[in-house]
Amino acid sequence: MQGIILLSVAVISFLISAVSGKFLIPFLRRLKFGQTIKEIGPTWHKKKQGTPTMGGIMFILATVLATVAGYFTYISVTGEEVNSVETIRLFAGLCLAILYGFMGFVDDYISVIKKRNLGLKASQKLIIQVLIALAYLLVLRLSGAVSTIIDVPFISTQFNLGILYYPIMVFVIVGTANAVNLTDGIDGLAGSVTFIVCVSFIMFAAKLALSYTGIFAAAAAAALLGFLVWNFYPAKVIMGDTGSMFLGGTVVAFAFLIDMPIIIILVGIIYFIEALSVILQVISFKTTGKRIFKMSPIHHHFELCNWSEIKIVTVFSIVTALFCVISYFGI
Repeated sequence: MQGIILLSVAVISFLISAVSGKFLIPFLRRLKFGQTIKEIGPTWHKKKQGTPTMGGIMFILATVLATVAGYFTYISVTGEEVNSVETIRLFAGLCLAILYGFMGFVDDYISVIKKRNLGLKASQKLIIQVLIALAYLLVLRLSGAVSTIIDVPFISTQFNLGILYYPIMVFVIVGTANAVNLTDGIDGLAGSVTFIVCVSFIMFAAKLALSYTGIFAAAAAAALLGFLVWNFYPAKVIMGDTGSMFLGGTVVAFAFLIDMPIIIILVGIIYFIEALSVILQVISFKTTGKRIFKMSPIHHHFELCNWSEIKIVTVFSIVTALFCVISYFGI
């Protein structure tokens, strides 16, 4: 029965996401909500100028609607007693992702109105992200859905971080969301990598018997697959910060749903390589005047090494899949 529900959730989510593109993309074009390409990007990205942005709305709607419908269907059909802790984590996680997505939407909207690739100021984004992360952790704490104990994959060891848990987790949440945002730089990359991450959490949920988590992950995976119909190279729509920030919140929510936030480091290896490449590039240039990479984030470096966008997406997806398989055995 659970398998049928998961399949139904996935089908519904895919259809909502894929079909909505038929209507949303022309609508965004009519509104002239086109992407403005940064001058610092590869010169050939200029041809993407004007590609409709905010396409993340497609998979956000699909994920949220399919998850909520799947949750209540599962409860009513199976007749199982509601898992209150997992329920709190599920809806708190959905709210986290939605709020990050909304912040991304505001950022995209300002960018479109100003006709430049700058929306909210970096300081504004950081403050909003931290406040959302704090609110998320507060809800989990007050409801008893989280503790300050960290489970470490593979070694079956636990650490009680005490009060340090909260600033560390805020850093993890905000850092992950921004790392996912940085990964969204070429057609289909963030969507493909995160699709694999979502599939891995379906497997984690099955292994840990976390039904609600499986529903959320199935909805997100299928929604991304529907979005990739329109976003894979050459992209007809871009997810924008609306989508990438929502995905960052979603990945974080998954990790907290299985009560192992540290697993993000493994399943999200590509996100953190992307973020690390930016950090190293900035440090190197400011201290030595030299650049480590031809351009950062690192997917641009490979572009300048004459890798096609399809090759980059394929290789990065394979790396993600390998680390997700490794992660499965550490759960």
